[in-house]
Amino acid sequence: MKTYSISEAAKELNLTAYTLRYYDKEGLLPFVERTPNGTRLFKAADIGALKIIECLKSTGMPIKEIKHFIDWCSEGDSTLQQRYDMFLERKATVEAQMEELKKTMELIEHKCQYYKTALEAGTEDIHKDDKIEIMS
Repeated sequence: MKTYSISEAAKELNLTAYTLRYYDKEGLLPFVERTPNGTRLFKAADIGALKIIECLKSTGMPIKEIKHFIDWCSEGDSTLQQRYDMFLERKATVEAQMEELKKTMELIEHKCQYYKTALEAGTEDIHKDDKIEIMS
């Protein structure tokens, strides 16, 4: 079975070794084995678990809450409902983030069109109602 050093695991996940050490310090990596001298040995399953941790983190979930998830995983089947509920909540959070990003993209697309037509006309004056006026 292939194992990864901390630097190899970090590279595989596009993270830093510092980040992985931080996760370990925060209790997010209880599944990672260590050699007798304390060197962390990451297995493929550990990389998969870290991808889930990174996914949760990217949704804005605090480390403390990710730790709850890791603890629930360690507790086994008795926590399946908590884990399911947590992912439903994360799904709702991401859907809301996507809706906000969609609104942001609509505004950006509008301003791209605004500046394209202004460039073609050689002036912003064609957009009097949409022009940002800077008072000096």
